[in-house]
Amino acid sequence: MTVGPSPFRVLAIETSCDETAAAVVDDGCTVISSVVSSQVDLHARYGGVVPELASRAHVELIVPIVTEALEAAGLDRRGRPLTAGAAVPEGPAVRAVAATIGPGLVGSLLVGTSVAKSLAMAWGVPFVGVNHLEGHLYACLLEKPDLELPVVVLLVSGGHTMLIEMEGPGSYRVLGRTRDDATGEAFDKVARYLDLGYPGGPAIDRVAGEGDPRAVSFPRAWLDGSLDFSFSGLKTAVVNHVRAHPDVSTPDVAASFQEAVVDVLVSKAFRAAEDVGARGVCLAGGVAANSLLRARAQRAGKDAGLPVYLPSRAMCTDNAAMIGAAGYFSLMRHGPSGWGTGVDAGMGFEAAADRLAG
Repeated sequence: MTVGPSPFRVLAIETSCDETAAAVVDDGCTVISSVVSSQVDLHARYGGVVPELASRAHVELIVPIVTEALEAAGLDRRGRPLTAGAAVPEGPAVRAVAATIGPGLVGSLLVGTSVAKSLAMAWGVPFVGVNHLEGHLYACLLEKPDLELPVVVLLVSGGHTMLIEMEGPGSYRVLGRTRDDATGEAFDKVARYLDLGYPGGPAIDRVAGEGDPRAVSFPRAWLDGSLDFSFSGLKTAVVNHVRAHPDVSTPDVAASFQEAVVDVLVSKAFRAAEDVGARGVCLAGGVAANSLLRARAQRAGKDAGLPVYLPSRAMCTDNAAMIGAAGYFSLMRHGPSGWGTGVDAGMGFEAAADRLAG
């Protein structure tokens, strides 16, 4: 019997914010295991993520989560196969360890990066530092590895809103970005003002289903001639409208606000796809789980004759599988990151590849 080459197996760790996650990914495209522990309940009482609490929770959770991901992939704590036998190699089956090094909360990033470096050093395998934003680009690729490139990725999360042309692994071009609030940040602030709870995105999505999206004509910041975004004015318009009309229906406000956000996001994503001749549009990031955004993007794709790739909701939120994919392709292109590679809480997307080699 002929035995094919063993897969290039990467253990990945993600602790950029308030999810403690670990995953095992083969060849940058096959998820063997993925474990995510959310801290939403911990931070909900404060209406947002408390950095110190997030860091402490990561410290408590990181070893059990990594162990669970390894065991789910059939590996022990040393990264070796659990099945005993003569064919089992002496060294670890894991051939690299990847971790998010930025952007994110500095204390949270340090927890995951420290554990990843320790494991890589103990196992004698490369360490790869991954840009969190680059990781999100691989959410659709992990679930649809045969999608045709180039694509335009609409990356919408709590901290970022960007349009990125992705020609291939490591080959990206930023087409547009937010000039002020990120989409998820705007959702959180409006939800907090409307007393809908935290996290704001799911809360508004849920309440908006009971409202009329045409009830209030909120402004859209089109920024003519640009693919950039701006949501601070819309957020202020919501506050001003509620103050002027204290008896207004909260579901109507939520639905009208959500409609204004999605209208701009989808319109600009497909304008970008037309401008660069993309073969499809992908959604990525936590806000990509929004039901209206997903439905409206699919409708726009049909109208434009372009495929739309929607990651599963598990792949929208922060997870380590996407970090494992990005880490694999970064390692193949640029080699391992230096042991002295530090975390960078404010790391920009432009640092997604070259800066991490060393």
